[in-house]
Amino acid sequence: MFRKTVKWFGLTKYVTADNLCCTCNVHSIFVIILLTGFGKSSTDVVFKGHQDISSLSNPRKARVTRRFIVAEGLYINTADVCPLPELVKLKYKYKVRIFLEESMSFGVLGEHGRGVTEHFGVNIDDIDLISANMENAVASIGGFCCGRSFVIDHQRLSGQGYCFSASLPPMLAAAAIEALNIMEEDPDIFTVLREKCKHVHTALQGTPGLKVVGVPFAPALHLQLQSSSGSRDADLKMLRSIVDYCLERQVALTVARYLEKEERFLPPPSIRVVVTIEQTEEEIKKAAFCIHEAALTLLK
Repeated sequence: MFRKTVKWFGLTKYVTADNLCCTCNVHSIFVIILLTGFGKSSTDVVFKGHQDISSLSNPRKARVTRRFIVAEGLYINTADVCPLPELVKLKYKYKVRIFLEESMSFGVLGEHGRGVTEHFGVNIDDIDLISANMENAVASIGGFCCGRSFVIDHQRLSGQGYCFSASLPPMLAAAAIEALNIMEEDPDIFTVLREKCKHVHTALQGTPGLKVVGVPFAPALHLQLQSSSGSRDADLKMLRSIVDYCLERQVALTVARYLEKEERFLPPPSIRVVVTIEQTEEEIKKAAFCIHEAALTLLK
C-alpha cells in the first residue's frame, strides 16, 4: 500500500507511521510530534507569522543544509493554502529543506489529487519530505512519510525503528489501496469536489453573525463569529448551540477542537464545515439553509 502511495506521488522511497498516529486532531498531533522531535534533537525552533513569507527571509545562507521550512499544504486551522512557490524560492536562496505536511491537501488539491505540489505545478523533487495521514481523503488510518531517496535512507538509518512499527489492519490497508485506485481511475472526482467546495463557500457567505474562513476550494471551511463576546468560553458555547441546532435537523457539524495548551497560535473558536464528494446538491442546500436559520435564531 505504501509503495503505491509513494509511486502515486512520483517519489521513490517512504517510511511508514503506525496505525495510531492520526486518530485525533491531525494538526495538533502533527505539531506535538514535530516539536517533540525537534526537542529531542536539540533543534532551535523559530515560529513565524502565518503565511508571512517576509518573516522567513534570512540574510545569511546556511553553511550546511540543516535548516527546514515546515509547512502544511492546506492548513486545517485556517483552510488556506501554503505559498509553496515562494517557499521553494527561499529553499534555494537560503539553502534549506522543505518539509510538507499534506494530511488535508493529499487527495484533494491538484488535477489528480496529488496535493499542493500539483496544485501549484511545483516539481515534486523540490520538496525534501512529505508526510500525511490517511484518515481524510483515503478514509483509513495510519500515515506515511515519503521523499527523496537520500533523505528517507537517512531517516531509516537514524530513526528509532521500533517507535513506528505497528501495521495497519489488512481490511483498512485494502480500503486505502482501493481509495488510491479510485483516484487514479477517475480523476474527474477532484474537479467535482472543487466545484462543491466553491458552492458551499458561496452558499455560506452572508450568514448572519458568522464569517467564512478559508479558500473557496478547501474541503474543510471554518465559520467564526463576526464579533467575539470577549470570552472564549462564551464564544464556544454560542457555536456549540448552533451545532446542536443543526444536528437536531439532521445536519452534522462540529466545533473545531484544539489542544489549547500545546497550540503556539491558538485560532479563534469556529465551526468546521466539511465537504465531501458524496454530498448532493440538495444536501448542500439543506445544510446551508439550516446554518443560516440557526444563526438567525441564536445569534441575536
